[in-house]
Order: sequence, then structure tokens, then C-alpha cells
Amino acid sequence: MGKIVDITDKLKFEQNPVLRIRDMELEVNADAKTMLEIMGLFKGRSEIEAATEAMEKLFGEKDQKKLESLNLSFRDYMAVISEAMNLIQGDGQGEQ
Repeated sequence: MGKIVDITDKLKFEQNPVLRIRDMELEVNADAKTMLEIMGLFKGRSEIEAATEAMEKLFGEKDQKKLESLNLSFRDYMAVISEAMNLIQGDGQGEQ
């Protein structure tokens, strides 16, 4: 048997992060598969084509309905997607 390297301590088995918009909290699907799929959506496609599918991958059905209730402009809709992706990548500010 070859060398075994245990990397368990280097991994973070955390719960999904949450975005807050006004008084709503939206859980972001933060698994690697979701992020890789979303990154692929925006390659070679327009934002409009990829946005709805990205939202479906980033947020569960319940949180998608919460977002729909806000009647966001397209610009704000894209800001939600962008911030959710930043949060998944570890670029989000987060609360301390």
C-alpha cells in the first residue's frame, strides 16, 4: 500500500451559507458540484440565458419563491447571483 495522507483537518464541513436581503434569509447551495455547474453556465452564453438556471442551482425552491416575491430588477437579480457565487467561493464578507 502506498502513502496515505489524511487531509480531513484541511476541509471545512460547514453548513450552507446564507444571504440576507431585508428580513429574508436565503440559503445558498454551496457544494462544489453546484459551483462548477454554475461556472459552466456563464461560459459561452448570455447572462440572460444562464441567470434562471443559475438561480435554480443556487437556491432551493422555497428560497426561489422568496426571491420572486421581491420583484427584483434584472440588475438586482444578477447582483444576488453574483453575491451568492462570491459567498460560495469564500469571497463573501459574512457576519462575525
